[in-house]
Amino acid sequence: MNLLNDIIHRPFPLPSKKYIMRQTWRNLLFLHWPIPIEKLRPHIPSALQIDTFNGSAWLGIILFVIDGIFPFGVSSLSLTPRFPEINVRTYVKCNGKPGIYFMSIDVGNWASLKIAKKWYRLPYHSAEISFRKEGQTFHCQSRRKGYEHTPIVFKSKYVPISGVYFPKEGTLDHWLTERYCLFSSHNGINIYCGEIHHRPWPLQKAEIELGINTLFTPYQFDLSGVNPIAHFSTGVDSLMWNIKKIQI
Repeated sequence: MNLLNDIIHRPFPLPSKKYIMRQTWRNLLFLHWPIPIEKLRPHIPSALQIDTFNGSAWLGIILFVIDGIFPFGVSSLSLTPRFPEINVRTYVKCNGKPGIYFMSIDVGNWASLKIAKKWYRLPYHSAEISFRKEGQTFHCQSRRKGYEHTPIVFKSKYVPISGVYFPKEGTLDHWLTERYCLFSSHNGINIYCGEIHHRPWPLQKAEIELGINTLFTPYQFDLSGVNPIAHFSTGVDSLMWNIKKIQI
């Protein structure tokens, strides 16, 4: 089925213009922690409202492999080889529309660092990331470049432990994962929106062994005593539209 024909699950209509690229996302780990709004607020542009579930804001680490980036009209030739990405994100609203706000994105891919960082105005960082699968277990280790004195490191292994399910609307699992746009800002004032489309996430519960995580260090978040909610997904194909400045 054509992705553009599968839209019944979307919370708002598809953009009117053509998408600019298709991306393939695979073997995702979703980790989420509840966090008080007041701790998160200083790190989010004031024009964005922090989205909450049952009164709590949520902070996520999402680890996955981008298996291909295909410009519109090109179905088989990826712009880049496959590469892993780790992002720290939270959830916001702008003009009533719910979406994702990225606080950091660690990659080792040159094109993402040099092109997507400026194009989408997203907080990309250069990192050395290793990712492998042994049996049913996924292993990942990342170290951000240029932070030798205060290392920004993430090390974990994870394995899916349940059958595949599609979360129901109104549940926390659905709220955390079913997001169809991103918001960004390069100066904290101008806000930009990038529309996204994909089929609903096929989720599995996951077991996680978190070895090292200092991705929250730049924000002085201490969540060491809180166990994250962990999900796994084999992945989806996604469509992305050009970013646009929005009026607040």
